[in-house]
Amino acid sequence: MMALAQVGFTRVESNEENWNIMTTQKPPSTSFEQLRAEQLEYNAKREKGYRERALKIYPWICGRCAREFDRKNLSELTVHHVDHNHDNNPNDGSNWELLCIYCHDEEHTKFERFVRYGSTGDAEVKPATHNPFADLKAKMEAKGTDK
Repeated sequence: MMALAQVGFTRVESNEENWNIMTTQKPPSTSFEQLRAEQLEYNAKREKGYRERALKIYPWICGRCAREFDRKNLSELTVHHVDHNHDNNPNDGSNWELLCIYCHDEEHTKFERFVRYGSTGDAEVKPATHNPFADLKAKMEAKGTDK
């Protein structure tokens, strides 16, 4: 059964199977209970996820740059797996650290370089053995006596 509703200057069609939110009519009461049950199920699943657990354990501060977060910008705070294994999610959070999106990208870039090129540390730099000014005084004196 098709119903028509007028919202402002817009006519919107809806039916019981595909309820349109632009109508002025309220949805059937069973859809609220169904929606509420789905929302509660979603919340329960999400609370079991590692992001929600990490946000409960740790303060909302980036572990690298110390940027502070609140509810407005919390989506920019990510959970980084220290060992890069996303299946390793201990309950104590020992494999997690909270990083802002910029520091998180940098951390993964460093890991990517390590995988591609080997060690991320700088190669050991040996001290210079050549001294261009070693016999400068002798050369200056020799040049001065040649006049």
